[in-house]
Formats: sequence, structure tokens, C-alpha cells
Amino acid sequence: MKKGQQRFDHYLNQLQELLIKSSKQKNPALWLYANNARTPLFMLEGLAKLYAGIHNKKKFTKLKEHFKLLEDAIGAIDYYDSFAKEFIGNKKIPATVTNYLQAQSREKIQSLNEILKEKKWLAEDNTRIEKIRKKLSTADWQDEMEDIKSIHQFYIISINKILEFINQKDYQFTDVENDLHEFRRMIRWLSIYPQALLGCIQLSKSTTAAPKFLAKYLTKEITGSTYNVMPGAGDQKHFLLLDQNRFYALSWMIAETGKLKDNGLKVEVLKEAILQTTKSTETQALAEAYNLAGPKQMTIEQVLTASQNLIKTFCKEKNLEAMIMGTAITKP
Repeated sequence: MKKGQQRFDHYLNQLQELLIKSSKQKNPALWLYANNARTPLFMLEGLAKLYAGIHNKKKFTKLKEHFKLLEDAIGAIDYYDSFAKEFIGNKKIPATVTNYLQAQSREKIQSLNEILKEKKWLAEDNTRIEKIRKKLSTADWQDEMEDIKSIHQFYIISINKILEFINQKDYQFTDVENDLHEFRRMIRWLSIYPQALLGCIQLSKSTTAAPKFLAKYLTKEITGSTYNVMPGAGDQKHFLLLDQNRFYALSWMIAETGKLKDNGLKVEVLKEAILQTTKSTETQALAEAYNLAGPKQMTIEQVLTASQNLIKTFCKEKNLEAMIMGTAITKP
């Protein structure tokens, strides 16, 4: 079995084990959400996304859609459930708001249960998983050296797409979801791929002194994060090398834009709940959402401005372009 197929097999085994256990539960969707099924789905979605850009585009795009459907469904549960749990102990937040969010969470759980049943993810004969394995067995897998070359090229293309997105926006964000969140999605995949690829991407230190401007990104939280430790190389002989400090800078940017995104979404979810549970106009609901969020809550405009400034600095420093160091035949 070629390396590419082995990577899918690794995470399919994890997902299959979770699906089998969930099928024995009264509420499979809730169990999958509570037991972190989203992680192997992220990895499988990332692999499918990557290989769709390398070969067998139609095959891997279809697989990506299968994984994304489940991952999005779990993400929708998490969205409402997380905010409901955050607000439940806040006496300032009306019970009608938390009740609405809890109801939405239950609705999303039911939606996932329906998907699991309709798409045969929980079938006793593992119908969906076996169909996926069969499709993977017919893919045009490359040998290890060509695979790494292709992954290298895919990273270059992915980074160019991110820079093109930013240039088109001219660093002017007007929407949390379509601008800030979309940028964060794009850069986050660059940090997910190394985990999904199981060791063929490794971090390496530059032989020259790191630019002083990188110091602001190299916090203890980032440099000590387990998420920034690459998987073991195993018997891998060919590698794509990423500059360690630039990868840390990427990780910092993902974390900081995540905080800003969540800050903006907090207002959005409160506004939604108010609109759905009262007769407020959108303007009134937004004003009340800011009131309930508290005095430290940033406005949407402040969130977008802060994110623009961070991203502009990050991109002007050419951190993405400088992150790729090239390929190597032996582990660094």
C-alpha cells in the first residue's frame, strides 16, 4: 500500500472504531460529538482536499464532500453547544437565549443522526467506510518521492491562493464569516495537513538567524504547543521541510484570528437568539446583543479592523512564502 493510501487508512480506522461504538449508543450523534469524532474527520477531509489537488480530482473531491458533511454537522453542534455552555452561568443572559441555543444544539444533533442513517455510516457491514476504501484502492497513488514533490507543489499553490485572496480584499474586511473566518480556514489547513500526512512534513530550523520580527509570534504557548509537534517520520525517506519559526508564526496567527472570530461570533449568535425569541428588529437585536455580551465586547468593526491589522503585518513579512524550505531525502 502506497503512503498516500496508508494515511487515509490510518484515519479511516479511527473513524470506523468511533462509528462502531456510536452505533451501540442511544444517541450516536451526541456520542460522536462528545468523543471527538471531528478530529479524524478533519484529517480525512484535509487528505481528500490535498489529494484532489494532486491527482484523481473527481474521486477525492467526492470523498471530501462525504467527510465534510459529517464534520460540518458536528461543527454546527459545537457552535451552539459551546455558546450555550458559556452563557448558562451568566445571570445577565436571559434564559430564553440559552434555551434557544440548547434547542438549536439538539436540532443539530438530530440532523447529524439523520445524516448518519441516510448515508449508511452506521450500517453493521460498514457500508460507507467500505465504499470509501474501495474508491481509495483504485486511486493513482504515486511513489514516495513523487508524492512529496506533489505535496510540495500543492503547498505552493495553496499559499498563492491565500495571498491572492488577501490581495483581492486589499486587507479590507467587511464580514466576519466571509472575510476573517474564510482567511482563517485557508491558513488553518496549512497546519492540518502536516498532522494528516503522518510525518512526511517536518519542521526545520533555518541555518541563518531568524528575523527579529518573528519574536512576537514565538510565545511559550505556541512553541510549547503539542499541535506544533510533527508526527513521527516512521519509515518515511522523503520529506517536505517547513521553517520552524514561520510555522510557529502561522500557528500564532491561527490562534489570534480564532480569538477575534469567536469574539465576533459571540455577538452574532446572541443577535440570532434575540431575533428568534423576541419581536426585536435587527437593529434592536444587535444593540441588545452588545449589551448582553458586556463592556469588554468588541464591535464587529473593531474585530474586523484588528484582524486586518494582524493579517496585513503577517503577510507583509512574507511569512507564508518563506515557510516552505523545500524537500529532503533524509529526516532533518
